[in-house]
Amino acid sequence: MGLLDILQEAIGGDAGAHVDPITQHASPDAIGAGLAAAMRSDQTPSFGDTVGRLFGQSSPMQQAGVLNQILATLGPAAASMLAGGVLGRMLQPGQTQLTPEQASQLSPAQVTEIAAHAQEQHAGVIDEVSRFYAQHSGLVKTLGGAVLAIALAKMKENATRG
Repeated sequence: MGLLDILQEAIGGDAGAHVDPITQHASPDAIGAGLAAAMRSDQTPSFGDTVGRLFGQSSPMQQAGVLNQILATLGPAAASMLAGGVLGRMLQPGQTQLTPEQASQLSPAQVTEIAAHAQEQHAGVIDEVSRFYAQHSGLVKTLGGAVLAIALAKMKENATRG
C-alpha cells in the first residue's frame, strides 16, 4: 500500500490510527507541510492552542526542542520578550537555548501565549514548529481528529501534485 492509499484510507476513517504508517512512508517535509496547513486552518484550534496542547503532551526534551525552535526562528532577543518576558527571565545571560529542565517549568497555557505571540511576530514560525513536530509522530497522534484530517488532506493534495 502506497502513501496515497494510506492517506485516502486515513482521511475516510480514524486518522490517528494511520499516523504510524504515514510517517513511515512520507517525508518529514511532507508531514511538516501538512501540519502547517492544519495549524493555519480556520477549522482547527489556533496555532497557539495547538502548540500549547502538544507541549502538554511532550517530554521535557521535546518541550525544550519546540521552545528552542521558536527562539531560533525569532532570535533570543525578540523571543525573550514574548508572553510578558517569561522566556527572557528563564534564559541566563548569553544563553540562547532552554534546557529540558527549564522548559518543563512552563505550563501549556504559558506556551500557548508564547506561540500566539511568536506567530504575530513571525508567521514563518508555524512552518518551523510544524517541521519540529513532524519528527515526533507520537505527538502528532495527540492532535485530534480535525487537525489530523486537515493535515492529511493537505499531504494528499501535495502528493497528488508532485
